[in-house]
Amino acid sequence: MDTLQDLTIRSISVSEMDNNVYLLTARETGAQVLIDAADDAAGIMQLLKDGAADTPAEPKLALVVTTHSHWDHVRALADVVGHTKARTAAGTEDVPDIAVPTDVELDHGDIRNFAGFDLEAIKLRGHTPGSVALLYRDPHGPPHLFTGDSLFPGGVGNTQGDASRFESLLNDVAERIFNYLPDDTIVHPGHGKGTTLGAERPHLHEWRSRGW
Repeated sequence: MDTLQDLTIRSISVSEMDNNVYLLTARETGAQVLIDAADDAAGIMQLLKDGAADTPAEPKLALVVTTHSHWDHVRALADVVGHTKARTAAGTEDVPDIAVPTDVELDHGDIRNFAGFDLEAIKLRGHTPGSVALLYRDPHGPPHLFTGDSLFPGGVGNTQGDASRFESLLNDVAERIFNYLPDDTIVHPGHGKGTTLGAERPHLHEWRSRGW
């Protein structure tokens, strides 16, 4: 758990694929955003219950954001939305491939305002056509970036050996993340452990040379 001055970030790992589910809670207002209802609806509901302790206000799940349409990131989406009645969001190009209706279609640069914090959508095309990362600019510390399956420690997301998809993803990651954000940016990926942009930046040329 990351306890920031204005926001608390909780996460759980679910499924046999070690998917990360993130819950952001505004400490003052109780506004919440859930990122990737990947699996284990009961575990996610417990995460929401735990998150209620992060604010003195009444917690309110404002939005469930799906970073991309792959099946392992949406298995609990229907159940979580059914229980919470929360609105949903995803990248515009991925919306047709998500069975649960999407209320908010996200395009590059969109900023969603919540009571107590903002999230900026960064489109990273390649892992899927509409993959999005979510950026929280902490006014009191380093930025936090939730990258789905587009950026991990050690490289970009899987593009199934497709050279054009790989080039698209690496170009977006280089231009829209590494050229846009500082080295202390904390990366929260869709699977496994996190990293920082500073730790990964020296390897960009290596990733391009190896082609994955």
